[in-house]
Parts: sequence; C-alpha cells; structure tokens
Amino acid sequence: MGYSIKTISQKSGLSQYTLRYYEREGVLPEVARDEHGNRCFHDEDLELISLICCLKDTGMPIADIKQFISLSKEGHSSLSEQRRLLQEHKVHIDEKIKFFQTFAEKVEHKIAYFASLEERAETENNEA
Repeated sequence: MGYSIKTISQKSGLSQYTLRYYEREGVLPEVARDEHGNRCFHDEDLELISLICCLKDTGMPIADIKQFISLSKEGHSSLSEQRRLLQEHKVHIDEKIKFFQTFAEKVEHKIAYFASLEERAETENNEA
C-alpha cells in the first residue's frame, strides 16, 4: 500500500518540507513515485523514517545519519561499518543518559524536600 507525503507527514510527525529535504539531501533514499509523479511511500519507508527520527532525536548529526543510510544501501559488505556507527552513537546516548540522570536525581531530591515541607506545614496546621 502506498502513502502520500501528507499521510507520512502525519504518521511520522515530520513536516512535508522536512521529508522532501531529507530525500533531496540523501538522508532518505529516493522515494517511489506514482503515475502522476507524486511521492508514494511504503511501510518500509515509514520504518526507515522512524529510525532516522530516532537517530536524529538522540543527537546523531544529519551527516552521520546520511552516511548510515548510504551504507545500508550497500548491503552486507557494510554491515560492520553500520554496526560501528550505531555502537558509537549508543555510547553517545549512554553518556547523555548519565548526564541527565544526575539532574533527575537533583530534581528528585528537591521533590522530596518540598514534600517534607508540605507534610510539616500540614501537620502544623492540624495541630493549630
């Protein structure tokens, strides 16, 4: 089944402009066209767009995403290079998680602090 660019935009959360830009820049491989020349996306394209969004949203630069997509078109001969790129990116993601985890711990500490203040104030109000 083929999807229009509008449908894919709605399903992926990416604007039509972004989808066209990704195709033009080679981030998204050339999309099939229907008899009228309109882009005709398929489920595999949607899955690839989901991966592209995942990589981008986790901080992978567009140039690296483009390289990864290009390598994936080469097939089995580039599997180790594809794996290496993803492993490097996973390290980057893990570093970000650790970075944000320290902030999450500080926020949790403040939440507990304010909860104890609220509890104390409630107890004092009940005693008065």
